[in-house]
Amino acid sequence: MAAVAHRRPVSVVGTGTMGQGIAQVALVAGHPVRLYDAAPGRSGEAVSAVTARLDRMVEKGRLERAERDAAVERLTAVDDLAGLAGSALVVEAVLEDAAVKRQLFADLEKVVADDCLLATNTSSLAVTEIAGALRMPGRFVGLHFFNPAPLLPLVEVVSGYATDPAAADLAYDTARAWGKTPVRCSDTPGFIVNRIARPFYAEAFRLHEERAAGAATIDAVLRGSGGFRMGPFELTDLIGQDVNEAVTRSVWDAFFHDPKFTPSLAQHRLVQAGRLGRKSGHGWFPYGDGAAAPEPGTRAPCEAPREVVVHGDLGPAAALAGMLREAGVEVHAGRGDGVGEIEVPGGARLFLAGTGPRDGSAAGAVRFDLALDYGSCTRVALAPAGGNGESGLRAAVGLFQLLGKEVSVIADVPGMVVARTVAMLIDLALDAEARGVASLQDIDTAMRLGVNYPAGPGEWCTRVGAGWALGVLRELHEEHPGGRYAPSRALRVRAGDTEDGS
Repeated sequence: MAAVAHRRPVSVVGTGTMGQGIAQVALVAGHPVRLYDAAPGRSGEAVSAVTARLDRMVEKGRLERAERDAAVERLTAVDDLAGLAGSALVVEAVLEDAAVKRQLFADLEKVVADDCLLATNTSSLAVTEIAGALRMPGRFVGLHFFNPAPLLPLVEVVSGYATDPAAADLAYDTARAWGKTPVRCSDTPGFIVNRIARPFYAEAFRLHEERAAGAATIDAVLRGSGGFRMGPFELTDLIGQDVNEAVTRSVWDAFFHDPKFTPSLAQHRLVQAGRLGRKSGHGWFPYGDGAAAPEPGTRAPCEAPREVVVHGDLGPAAALAGMLREAGVEVHAGRGDGVGEIEVPGGARLFLAGTGPRDGSAAGAVRFDLALDYGSCTRVALAPAGGNGESGLRAAVGLFQLLGKEVSVIADVPGMVVARTVAMLIDLALDAEARGVASLQDIDTAMRLGVNYPAGPGEWCTRVGAGWALGVLRELHEEHPGGRYAPSRALRVRAGDTEDGS
């Protein structure tokens, strides 16, 4: 199906930051655009604001002056809904209140023609609920842009229970014609991004509550080892703790308090205390004049052993053997099967998170966290198991420092930092795919473009293997029974293990 024709008008209802951004996108794509806001005079102010946005594009060389002038000619403010008659597409970007949106679209149906596509930009409400009272719910879709709409490429195209496939196709093709990268998803709580992203925040906050490591250290490990652009503590301080908690609570409520989406008590206490992040001057970290930058825990230099023995298959960490050789360490081949480990002189054994013993035989073990790429990562977390002497830990620290990595030492908790986060992301993504929420390809695209993940969950799964992710979650589930870490059937099937291990 073709996109909405350029000659056809596109209307935007709601002229806040998001509404203005969507209007700008449609204008630059060549449509006549009409702006409406229920607040008197607001639509006229929005026309001026969008014009100023176009002027800045000209100044930055991203838009020709003639194109700007033509776009301004196509931009119109209207004083009532009747002014939207003749629109081919109406996108709503008003208050996140289902009752308000339902009434708006009911009123719009009395104005626009039957072939007009109706879309909501909601990020948290059910598309199905908003469309429920419409005379023609089949033409209603979610068209969820990310802020700032003119800059971020991702658009989630959401089909409600009654959405006609042709309407979803039209919305998808229109978003693509506007230069966006659309992904398709069904009407599920949080859609793709806000559903799949929950473990990135939740696991970090859980680690903090368990006193496994400090907030700055967890952030540094997820950045330096996991490849994430920002850690969850600094990111939620930027977003606003109240905003982030509200999204988490909305998804949790919508899933009828599924333990996989349980909010963080520590974050809730921040919100109660008014420590909302940068906007309030204090969140997880302090801000403002004189505030010290958060410092992660980093071990002082240690001497690396001159030789190691590599046993078994190191799995996702297999590259370490070659890296150690290149760094001048004599690497001997040990037993060829079983759980992979790196043995250092003195008997200390290094295991990748999610592998190795967790019982009395773990004495002398040091676990190291997962990395997106051990070659390029800048930091690795280590965790000494019970009974491990300082000499074994120092040898492990020295090995990773020899490879050019900073080292953070954390408590020995199942899954460590990156490993448990990635395993949970993989599990939620595979479960969402199995439930028809979205294809794994679209999930990966959404997570890379919507929240700047270094890899989508499907790509992570290919890198580390579903069997490894399953092992991490089973280890966590044994330590914390109750459902939060129970592996999904989709993950167990992907790992070739359909036995009920939950």
